[in-house]
Amino acid sequence: MKTILTLLLTLGLFSAQAQTTWNMDASHTNVGFTVTHLVISEVDGRFAKVDGKLVSKNDDFSDSYVEATIQTASVNTDNEMRDKHLQSDDFFNAEKFPVMTFKSKSFKKTGDKTFKITGDLTIRDVTREVVLEAKLGGIMTDPWGNVKVGFKATTEINRFDYNLKWNKALEAGGAVVGETVTIKLNVEFAKEKK
Repeated sequence: MKTILTLLLTLGLFSAQAQTTWNMDASHTNVGFTVTHLVISEVDGRFAKVDGKLVSKNDDFSDSYVEATIQTASVNTDNEMRDKHLQSDDFFNAEKFPVMTFKSKSFKKTGDKTFKITGDLTIRDVTREVVLEAKLGGIMTDPWGNVKVGFKATTEINRFDYNLKWNKALEAGGAVVGETVTIKLNVEFAKEKK
């Protein structure tokens, strides 16, 4: 009897700690950013090559873990000359620092479908803590039997904090490129099949 009870407790403990891994679906994921230009308008960009995973401990995704890797050379602002400038040492230095990373430290539920995700963002050789405000879009099974989950998330960073240092002052005041960068994520993950 004692052996059966121990076995049941062990199985119960195991199932309570079971985790689900979700792999990023890069073809349905968008990592974008917006920054002001000449103080009067905004320029949007995105990164074409991104990978990552989400590890969920609970069905409601509270206390999950997420990590992502972004290829800096995949930056795309629909302007080849500007993209090459962004890949240079004035900004990302994609040759020396080919990836930027995000690794969460906490994944807290703040509402029915909202979360605050705190983690370390590394760009170039600088790591700083950022907070993502995230929203769960839902869970769906696609026509091929893959279970998918979608999230939207946003945050803001000061690019100077990460040595994205290039700037030119304008005669009328302000700068050619703003300091604050708004990051917008639309991410889809596929549940790992066992």
